[in-house]
Amino acid sequence: MTKIKKANNPDFDGSNYVRDLDRVRLSGQMKSIFYVMKDYEWRTLNEIAMITGFGEASISAQLRNLRKERFGGYIVNKRRRGEKEKGIWEYSLIGKPIQGEFEF
Repeated sequence: MTKIKKANNPDFDGSNYVRDLDRVRLSGQMKSIFYVMKDYEWRTLNEIAMITGFGEASISAQLRNLRKERFGGYIVNKRRRGEKEKGIWEYSLIGKPIQGEFEF
């Protein structure tokens, strides 16, 4: 079981981010992706999309966010899958956070 400690209400960023419109949706995406990925299994963006129903661009952005210290600083590894020429990548959330843990 993963124990997670509450962070100090971290916020997202980006030029088009509007807190009142986007925060709940993005937090929900990150929470869903975290719970899919916390089993340390390797998955492609497409495989995560099939489980969560989110678009691959959103999943990629949330995996990057999970690496940020304010969202827990998780270690998200990335490696090529299959024939390297096809450019298919897979991801695994494997590590303990840098400082504390993040609660959704």
